[in-house]
Amino acid sequence: MWKLSQKKVLWVVIGITICILIYAFGVLPLFEVAKKAEEEIALKKRAILKYRDYLQNRKTLEEELERTLKQYEEARERLLPGETPQIGAASLQEIVKGLSEKNGIAIRSFRMLESKEIDSYRKISIQVDFNPINSMLSLGQFIYDIEHYGKELMISEMDLLVFNIRMPNNVQGSMVISGLMKRAKSKEKRRKG
Repeated sequence: MWKLSQKKVLWVVIGITICILIYAFGVLPLFEVAKKAEEEIALKKRAILKYRDYLQNRKTLEEELERTLKQYEEARERLLPGETPQIGAASLQEIVKGLSEKNGIAIRSFRMLESKEIDSYRKISIQVDFNPINSMLSLGQFIYDIEHYGKELMISEMDLLVFNIRMPNNVQGSMVISGLMKRAKSKEKRRKG
């Protein structure tokens, strides 16, 4: 009987061990797989809801994109053309020459100044020296035309010489006129890209 009891105990121990093994290697992994699947389903549901919102708001998003692209094009149109500072300065010089002729101002000389990097733009500046003029109105109109031109132009510095302070009609001087252009990528960046 003792041997029969030992066999029973042995079979019971083997049975319990098999149950534990089945639970540890069969049931627990199934629960974990089911839990991961539920989490993945929840994530995919959120993604689907997000995409559905995008699709529902598609027209609004497309209008926003169109408006942003239009603003980008308008801003790009206001920049000086060219790839190099020299080309930008030549373009700026032509603009200033045209505006000076329009307002009856005789330009004595142009001088290109050092360009400056500002974020993704380059500030191109030229110094303009002009001959004496007899009309403050034409000088004022010239300054107005520069600052309200179709390109992004500004007067950075102005140095005026008035010959007769009591009658400030005869004025000569110089000014630094600046414009913005898109900064060109360097040759090294082009090679890498």
